[in-house]
Amino acid sequence: MAIGAGQIADLIRPGMTVAVGDGFGAPRAVSAELSRAAARVGGVRLILGWVPRADPDLDFAAFADVRTFMPGWGLRDGVAAGLVRFPPVRLSAVPALLHGPWRPDLLVASLVPAGGGYAFGSEVSWQRAAISAGATVAAVISRGAPRADAGQPLDRGRVVVVGEEKEPPGVLRGTAPAPEHEEIARRVASLIAAGARLQVGPGPIGDALLRGLTVPVAIDSGLLPESVTALAGRGLLIGDPVATYLAGGPRLYAWADGRPILHPVEYTHDLGRLSAGPFIAVNTAVEIDVDGQVNVEGTASAVLGGIGGHADYAAAATRSIGGLSIIAVTTRHNGKPTLVSQLSRPVSTPSQDVDIVITDRGQADLRGLSRPERHKALTTLWSP
Repeated sequence: MAIGAGQIADLIRPGMTVAVGDGFGAPRAVSAELSRAAARVGGVRLILGWVPRADPDLDFAAFADVRTFMPGWGLRDGVAAGLVRFPPVRLSAVPALLHGPWRPDLLVASLVPAGGGYAFGSEVSWQRAAISAGATVAAVISRGAPRADAGQPLDRGRVVVVGEEKEPPGVLRGTAPAPEHEEIARRVASLIAAGARLQVGPGPIGDALLRGLTVPVAIDSGLLPESVTALAGRGLLIGDPVATYLAGGPRLYAWADGRPILHPVEYTHDLGRLSAGPFIAVNTAVEIDVDGQVNVEGTASAVLGGIGGHADYAAAATRSIGGLSIIAVTTRHNGKPTLVSQLSRPVSTPSQDVDIVITDRGQADLRGLSRPERHKALTTLWSP
């Protein structure tokens, strides 16, 4: 239910750039009003981030230009229709864009009351960078979001309240791990020592890994999945996790409430910080080629996602002494091999940022191998 009706419209000016906060707690309550105001004044540019679920009230055609660094998920239809453009951007580079060519005049964000001011709820992401770049903050106050922001509250004087949302953030409905995912997770777990600092991507492999670990680990990841609560419940989580998005459901949101978990991407995706000590990154792929180059963005016919933090975490892990950049992927997906001679889309993560590839059939340690040796190791791994 909106409060202060008309306030978001009063903030929209011709030719301005508006950034809309992302994640499962995105400020959807004012999307329709924002779209109408943009169409009415004209020339408004829209900047979006990770949109995990479609927002039917956000009319892309109402804006002069729509850009995102993370296509796919809820933006898939807009991308397919040519209404949303997606330059290739790794998540760690987004703050620089927001201080440069993407500098926003207005940030529409979901906030929660905190310490006499306001804080972010289920995601921080790049939003503090937008504020530091000079954006005015238009807030939708979320009554159902957890308070998991590790940063200082925003002063009330910097925030214009334009709406209210009583519903909790959306839910990431994952796919239950199949036997091949469980086998991959078992192989990955054998490489993780007690006390490791670990990043996992969302999906059934990461879920199976966190649920199957038998040693204590620290979690340092972009997205924090619901399965971290099972890890904590078994006494195997060291300290508070580090993340920038919560990606789960009610159990995760309740567990995260009151914990200083969420940090800006300038911190979570900082390669220097990540690689300063042993760091293990576990990510997957849409496909991988015989050189070890990874595509996470889609197939030849459809955009499925963006570069996101995949390249950041892989690069940090390869630089980390005692760390590992692991690509964990099933040998086949939808009946097709995931190892290809040529990627169907541009490279998301380069081969030099991949240490070990693990499948349901085994693993290939690519560290120190020449190009021909890498070809042989990967083709052997995928051979029947």
